Amino acid sequence: MGNLMGSWRYKEPSTVEECDSTWETDSESDELQPGGEEEDSGISESMSPADAVRGAEQLDHGSPQFGDMMESSTRMKRSFYAAKDLYKYRHSYPNYKEPCQPNEYRNLRFYLNKIPLVPDGIYIEEILTKWRGDYEKLEHNHTYIQWLFPLREQGLNFYAQELTQDEIKEFQSTREAKRRFLLAYTIMLDFFGIKLLDKNGNVARAPNWQDRFQHLNESQHNYLRITRILKSLGELGFESFKLPLVRLLLEEALVEDTLPNMRHSALEYFVYTLRQHAQRRALLRFAQRHYHPPENFIWGPPKKKRIPASGSAVMKAGKNEVVERSVGKARSPREGRNNLLEREADDVEERKSGEWKTAKGSKVLQEGRRRVDLEEYIETIPL
Repeated sequence: MGNLMGSWRYKEPSTVEECDSTWETDSESDELQPGGEEEDSGISESMSPADAVRGAEQLDHGSPQFGDMMESSTRMKRSFYAAKDLYKYRHSYPNYKEPCQPNEYRNLRFYLNKIPLVPDGIYIEEILTKWRGDYEKLEHNHTYIQWLFPLREQGLNFYAQELTQDEIKEFQSTREAKRRFLLAYTIMLDFFGIKLLDKNGNVARAPNWQDRFQHLNESQHNYLRITRILKSLGELGFESFKLPLVRLLLEEALVEDTLPNMRHSALEYFVYTLRQHAQRRALLRFAQRHYHPPENFIWGPPKKKRIPASGSAVMKAGKNEVVERSVGKARSPREGRNNLLEREADDVEERKSGEWKTAKGSKVLQEGRRRVDLEEYIETIPL
């Protein structure tokens, strides 16, 4: 009954705004929370579903033309296809119906070395002992990645079985499976030019990073693999491993410029595999500080709308009241009394000069608008 109600409440997102709540509760107190799980809606500019589907049919985020197309666009937009894909992942595939047939736990049995991957007939132990450093095999074989990093979604290898919730629980409670999973992770990191430093998931450049980064920058189909690896980490109990890896990839793409072709995939896909709002915000703030040109950064907080102030409102409220209402600041009782006396004194002087309805009103309006513009500009500065 619970599943039925959950399915009944689920509403398929139709815009980027509905897929992403990264900046919805943007507060420092939330940054310190260990949780911050997703309850989505609200960010940035969106692409219509029809446009997104047409774009997805032509190319994906791993295609060589994708980054160039997005960078050359005069008005960049986030991909609805990507936003929706990561929304479903972060919310544990809310509309997904698990297979009715008995689950054979094929992913778990593969990791326990009881069955080989299909169709190649290779056991996990052979991969873990013989494939490390065999970059040609890791690059050109396209059937193993779905077995090494299973998900609750179908990949390109249709022989690979999708994970189920029961199998995920069993996998996470099986020490030998988790040990082999981490070994498989280190093999792929080495393939990318990265090394795992500790059991907390911290990573750094591997000794072979220069050659491997050059390859990774040019072989962009591997970005699809990285997205899958990040998703699988979260499914199988290693959610905390995502943040260090994505942070390193963003730094290499945006700061060190060793992986410039990766920056769009890192921002559009990798960051949004993280389930915690605070972690995504931290990564996007870091990225915004280093993104060029800055005006093309479309993953930051939405701009706050300007509150229009009419001339009559300004005349009634006076200069200080209009400015304070525009920027939304609260006054203490003492400040309120002092400012009231100051306004009354100003009123007396202005009535004496006979300029109450002319130059003074115009000046107040201009100053109020300048303050609003300044506050909006400050909101766009990266934290």
